[in-house]
Amino acid sequence: MGVTLNPYLHFDGEASEAIAFYADVLGGTTSVMTFGQMGMEGPDANKVMHGQLETDRGITLMVSDMPPGSARQRGNDITISLSGDDEPTLRGYYEKLSASGEVGTQLEKQMWGDLYGDCTDRYGVRWLVNIAGSG
Repeated sequence: MGVTLNPYLHFDGEASEAIAFYADVLGGTTSVMTFGQMGMEGPDANKVMHGQLETDRGITLMVSDMPPGSARQRGNDITISLSGDDEPTLRGYYEKLSASGEVGTQLEKQMWGDLYGDCTDRYGVRWLVNIAGSG
């Protein structure tokens, strides 16, 4: 698999509708995980924690609703996701991106079983790094 770079779009309650729309436009298959499926209760339980569209043309688009307590605003509605199974390369990217920026989540094993971390680089761009099958 190596490494892939994908846009990750963030919405304020419309992620489920948006991914269905993009699937209609681009084709492909979708998968959606809600905050409720990860144990959250309450009014945000049905919001999308992570959605993904994969097409047979190699397009991957990720979506989510803003997490509870966060509001969508210009500048925080898109992140860049680096993912794959090349742990040394992805770990190096995370370390370099976060070194002169701000760490949001340390790169460590998460409840879905992968290594994951996020950071904002020195230019204000938010990066998500997910290493499959590691940890």
